[in-house]
Amino acid sequence: MSTPRFFQTLYRERWAYLFLALPLTVFAIFRVVPVLATLFLGFSDYFPGGSPMWAGLSNYRYALSDDLFWKAVGQTVLFTLGVVPASILISLLLAHLIFGLKSAHAQTIFKSAFYIPVVTSGAILSLVWLWLYNPARGLFNYILSFVGLGPYLWTSDPEMALPSLMFMAVAGGHGAAIVLLTAAMGSIPATYYEAARMDGAAPWRQFWSITVPLLRPTLLYLVVTSTIASFQVFTQVLMMTGGGPNYATTTLVYLIYTDAFEYFDFGKAAAEATLLSLGLAVVAVVQYRWLSSDVEY
Repeated sequence: MSTPRFFQTLYRERWAYLFLALPLTVFAIFRVVPVLATLFLGFSDYFPGGSPMWAGLSNYRYALSDDLFWKAVGQTVLFTLGVVPASILISLLLAHLIFGLKSAHAQTIFKSAFYIPVVTSGAILSLVWLWLYNPARGLFNYILSFVGLGPYLWTSDPEMALPSLMFMAVAGGHGAAIVLLTAAMGSIPATYYEAARMDGAAPWRQFWSITVPLLRPTLLYLVVTSTIASFQVFTQVLMMTGGGPNYATTTLVYLIYTDAFEYFDFGKAAAEATLLSLGLAVVAVVQYRWLSSDVEY
């Protein structure tokens, strides 16, 4: 009796499966299990010290009927719409300028300088920006005082708190995008630009008609990942505003955090986390259909 092909393959590739066993186990424990637990808790009533009790869709109805949930959704969407387009546009322009430098050493210096905030702790950056926004001793109010403006309350003002967080995100979030965009620019054949110059195309026309279209796969990746990151904004809110003042900076992830670890309503928090994941999946599909293209060069 012949051995089934599945077991033959399993035996032949046994060393590969053996080496994959540990990382797959870690992935399952720290990724798959928490996702499944979140889905289960979303349909349960659970508080610390008790046992989960099946609740059906009550947590989802509770979340969707909560005015604060919809306020958090609106503020998260507003944060994303303000941060993502501005960040990608600035990153694209900076990458174009850096790539235009003739010295590879100079390119490396600028890319490293822009990448430093990416590897810096978000908590440390938040503390630095809290000093910049300090109403009494902050750098921003000090500079504005020379032109007769201010002082402004920045993160303490309900109308300025969210824009202040948005400005912080736009000002310091270009390092990874610049590295990816400059690498993608380097893979575009120079013959395209030579042909454009022979036809009399100006530099801005070359950038708009050659560089940007051929960067669409990279731009798609940046748009999707930046949108996900913006929807998950949390550290700045926790460290700088605590969701205030008057819930002016309460975002979805911060609301999930407070529901779970301040009010211990894990069922509602899990339902909100699931709704956030589903919303991000829909947004990612829309972005992919809008920006995807078959670019070959």
